[in-house]
Amino acid sequence: MHLQESGEMYLETILILSKKQPTVRAIDICDFMNYSKPSVSRALGLLKNGGYVTTDKDGFISLTEVGLETATKILSRHRIITEFLIKLGVDSETASNDACKIEHVISDVSLRAIEHSLK
Repeated sequence: MHLQESGEMYLETILILSKKQPTVRAIDICDFMNYSKPSVSRALGLLKNGGYVTTDKDGFISLTEVGLETATKILSRHRIITEFLIKLGVDSETASNDACKIEHVISDVSLRAIEHSLK
């Protein structure tokens, strides 16, 4: 299953939340992303069907191996692009917001070049 930008955003959010708290539930995602419960429920259903997340009987959400790999890649892209934009003089909030948009469309080649320039 090919993920759309929104699916990548959900995976990234689940990863971020799982680093901040011991468990992640749908309501945590709603609060973090400021999305409605039906929107999050639908997205989680698609991510489950795609093999990116699982939920247990208590409603706790976990990333599968492929989900964790994808989320880690997206989060890494976000951090690299944010750092690059800040080095160019962009304020941190704007850099993070712009990185959130860029991370989904930038090629691996361009990202590696940015990463190399930061070293």
